[in-house]
Amino acid sequence: QEGIGLDAVNDAFLLESSVYRLLRQYCGKQPYYLHLLELFLQTGYQTELGQTLDLITAPISQVDLSRFSEQRYKAIVKYKTAFYSFYLPVAAAMYMAGINSKEEHENAKAILLEMGEFFQIQDDYLDCYGDPAVTGKVGTDIQDNKCSWLVVECLRRVTPEQRQILEENYGCKEPEKVAKVKELYKALGMEAAFREYEESSYRRLRELIGKHAQRLPQDIFLDLAQKIYKRQK
Repeated sequence: QEGIGLDAVNDAFLLESSVYRLLRQYCGKQPYYLHLLELFLQTGYQTELGQTLDLITAPISQVDLSRFSEQRYKAIVKYKTAFYSFYLPVAAAMYMAGINSKEEHENAKAILLEMGEFFQIQDDYLDCYGDPAVTGKVGTDIQDNKCSWLVVECLRRVTPEQRQILEENYGCKEPEKVAKVKELYKALGMEAAFREYEESSYRRLRELIGKHAQRLPQDIFLDLAQKIYKRQK
């Protein structure tokens, strides 16, 4: 942005440093302080790895759909989104409540990383099919060459001719090219594919909660799952 430039980089470092100053100020004398410190440091590292993987998978002005594999997509979602948005807040609360055992944290992680993936796939769907009046934004994943769930699933279904259409139009700003990608999504039944995924993923979440939250408050996990199930924004 004009007038800011590379100052934004230093501002980001200041914000990151403030996290640890606040942790020390308000939690420094608590028995869970070191657990929180390690949790925030590890989550920051994982998120940065995810962001890096996202950037090198879909560089600006270089469309390479061969990079858009399911394995890579899941890794991006796990590290870029699931750790900080779902595991971090619950794990922090667990430490503050005196729940320190590695087994219980691994159980919570198994549930919450799956929930984070579910949430991100919903985001990818809403980017294309959500109502901007409800979501508060106009989706641009197609134009921005994003490795989204929709394009990854699309690539699993396309014929060679359909893949050529995707190669020629994905990652382009022109409205007519974006429209061609959306037409391809429609032809391949991506809305129905998402609905099927949403139902099966929600069932799996409930099964994971039943299996891994036997010694944890199940209602917390069930409430989180219910809140994001069939969300529209």
